[in-house]
Amino acid sequence: MPDRLFPTLASGSGKEALRFGDTSLTYTDLAAVAGTLARDLPSGRVAVWATPTLHTSIAVVAALLAGVPAIPLNPKIGERELAHILADSEPVLVLAEPGADLPTGLDGLPRRDIPLEGAPADLPAEPAEEAPALIVYTSGTTGPPKGVVLPRRAISTTLDALEDAWEWTAEDVLVHGLPLFHVHGLILGILGPLRRGGSVRHLGRFSTEGVARELAAGATMMFGVPTMYHRIAGEVGEDPSLAESLSGARLLVSGSAALPVHDHQRITAATGQRVIERYGMTETLMNTSIRADGEHVPGTVGVPLRGVELRLVDEAGKPVEEIETVGEIQVRGPNLFTEYLNRPDATEAAFDDGWFRTGDVATRDAAGYVKIVGRKATDLIKSGGYKIGAGEIENALMEHPGVAEVAVTGEPDDDLGERIVAWVVPDGERPTESELADHVSRLLSPHKRPRVVRYLEALPRNDMGKVMKRALG
Repeated sequence: MPDRLFPTLASGSGKEALRFGDTSLTYTDLAAVAGTLARDLPSGRVAVWATPTLHTSIAVVAALLAGVPAIPLNPKIGERELAHILADSEPVLVLAEPGADLPTGLDGLPRRDIPLEGAPADLPAEPAEEAPALIVYTSGTTGPPKGVVLPRRAISTTLDALEDAWEWTAEDVLVHGLPLFHVHGLILGILGPLRRGGSVRHLGRFSTEGVARELAAGATMMFGVPTMYHRIAGEVGEDPSLAESLSGARLLVSGSAALPVHDHQRITAATGQRVIERYGMTETLMNTSIRADGEHVPGTVGVPLRGVELRLVDEAGKPVEEIETVGEIQVRGPNLFTEYLNRPDATEAAFDDGWFRTGDVATRDAAGYVKIVGRKATDLIKSGGYKIGAGEIENALMEHPGVAEVAVTGEPDDDLGERIVAWVVPDGERPTESELADHVSRLLSPHKRPRVVRYLEALPRNDMGKVMKRALG
């Protein structure tokens, strides 16, 4: 029988496992409620309306206990994106917190409200390690999002590798305010503490006040994205209570995009703490990290985690051996996904003789520290912790009657990492910036809306008619 994904859940404990606001569950409570829900789940995939709540955590744990693949849905999802995910993944049920208003796109799917109480009973038998655990949708450079099938094996090995790198134990109490529909907030931020037998306090919504409060009240770790740390960096020098609470943390971890060196410096100057960065993707979970017991090198994402093989390759696909030489990151190991759902062509194209092509370009120093310097393609934008495909936004904008041509790029932003810029050739009367942003928010999701719109008479194109994005800006 496979080892338990959550040993403390099976053994039982009166220790607090999850807390959202004033509501919390011990491990014994969580085993009862998630176990009750797990026994009632039908076979087949289930969608989870992934609000930042205790309910979402219970639903995902229940699906994992039952061996039923869970599909986290962004509660701000646009109508077209939702329709694509439902058609592609074909869930048999949607789990949602009681009272949550679901969009009309989910009307045809049976709904089950997620309980907060359950009867104690034996947990289901542990599913096989290769069984699909989560299907997380991620944006590509063109077309609709792809469903990344993550097996239980990938989740357990990544979390155990982070236990090693971060000296993560059952004594740790994690605080964060990350969304629960992607890898960072859900797998690292909820499932991570549960696998360790520790605790997590979720803020519901990030605030520096919430972080300070929880760290002052016994939390030992914080997870965040650069947008959050940028806000902390802007306040910590003038807020003694924030500085004091951060200085007492055991570990501060930033991910999903690069944290500017200036923000590192401001936080360290005010608190004495050094923020750890790590590097991962939906398809690979975590690949590298600064180690808790290692050298802190701002601007790098550390060294490969235990069990992860990482190489850099040149444009011909040959390994780059020289230090400080740019190459595309390729990885392999037990942390990788199984496949893109219903996309064998895309799955095959993503690998190079067993190595996953990340599309990220990096250098490596003599000590093995990896520094990411950009994307192999120019069409993937990292904004506010999200990975966003430019082509998807371009397709949505082209449906607006006031848009004749459009190109979407990213440009540096102190708060978001990158902001989305739409370069628009109007068709007749020029649409307003807010009109275009609302249009994209309705079709896709609010975080995919353009933050800046620039108007042109024509897009720069090469002799083949392809838009030359590097000529923009």
